[in-house]
Amino acid sequence: MRVLIVEDELYLAEAIRDGLRLEAIAADLAGDGDTALELLAVNAYDVVVLDRDIPGPNGDEIARRIAARPPGPRILMLTAADRLDDKATGFESGADDYLTKPFALRELVLRIRALGRRPADSTPPIVEFAGVRLDSFRREVYRDGRYVSLTRKQFAVLEVLITARGGVISAEDLLERAWDENADPFTNAVRITISTLRKRLGEPWVIETVPGVGYRMSVDAAL
Repeated sequence: MRVLIVEDELYLAEAIRDGLRLEAIAADLAGDGDTALELLAVNAYDVVVLDRDIPGPNGDEIARRIAARPPGPRILMLTAADRLDDKATGFESGADDYLTKPFALRELVLRIRALGRRPADSTPPIVEFAGVRLDSFRREVYRDGRYVSLTRKQFAVLEVLITARGGVISAEDLLERAWDENADPFTNAVRITISTLRKRLGEPWVIETVPGVGYRMSVDAAL
C-alpha cells in the first residue's frame, strides 16, 4: 500500500510517515497543495491522508479534484476542525473518512488499512449527466438547475441509473441495487418507480426504456 501524506506541519508529517513505514506502508510527504497535486499526477496512491488547512490549494479543493477523476485514491481528511459542519464540508468535497486531531497513530493506521481494502472505483459525491445533477451526500437532485423533490426509492433508482452514465440497467439489477433482499422479483415496483421518477424530473423525458433490456439515462440528452 502506498499513501500520500499532505500535511504542512513537518514534524507531524514525518511522525506519521515514520509510523506508517513501521507498519510496512509506503508513504510520501507533501507540505502544500501544489506539491500534493504534482505527486498525485505522477504516482498511484491507495490513500491520501489530507490536512484541510494547507498552503496553496486547500484540502477541500484537492479532495474535489481527486473525486472528479475516478478511480482515484481514497481520501482520509485529517484536521483539527471537529465541528459537524466542518466534517460535512469535508465529506461533500469527496472525503471517504475523517479523523480529527489529536489522534492515535494506531487508529490512523487502522483507518488507512480499512480504506485500502475498499474497491478503487469510487463514485464522486456529485454526479452530473444529461442535465441531471445528483448530490449523494446532501440527497439532492437538480434538473437543469431546478430542484427536484424525490422519495428515497426514486432517489435510489436515479442514483443507479445516473452512475451508469448512459449504460443500460436491467429491472433485475435495479431491484437488486435499490430494493432490499425481500423484494418480489415479479413485482412491477421498478416500472412504477421509473414512471413516477420520469414525471418528477419533467419533460423532455431523461430516462429511456430499452425494450426487452432495461432502462438508461438518455444519451441524446447528455450531448
